[in-house]
Amino acid sequence: MSIVGVVVATAIGMVLGALWYSPALFGNQWMRSLGKTREELGSPTLPMVGSVFASLLSAIGVALLHAWVGVDAVGMALSLGLALGLLIVFPALLSDNLFCGWGWDMLFIQSGYRVVSVVLMSLAIYWIGG
Repeated sequence: MSIVGVVVATAIGMVLGALWYSPALFGNQWMRSLGKTREELGSPTLPMVGSVFASLLSAIGVALLHAWVGVDAVGMALSLGLALGLLIVFPALLSDNLFCGWGWDMLFIQSGYRVVSVVLMSLAIYWIGG
């Protein structure tokens, strides 16, 4: 497992999140779906620290799967990322969404970020560690 690949994949998750939830992409729609304002959310410090940790755990998980499965081609890296995102992450968020009643906008914003993040992490880990 490439430590550099894990660090880069973690950074990719954070940069993607910053862009995904910015007003330029889905930030305003996400805020409306939450039914809150930025002021009501309070300080972003603790959520950001938690997000770095979550991104790191995801990157480690993807890197471990790369090693266990023996990813040796970009197509395999892409397929693994898509399988994780669409068959593990999306269904988990779908279930949470159905029970919590967050709405379809929230589901697609949240799961879209997670799926794209895992796919990009998988590709980065392949290119850096492969």
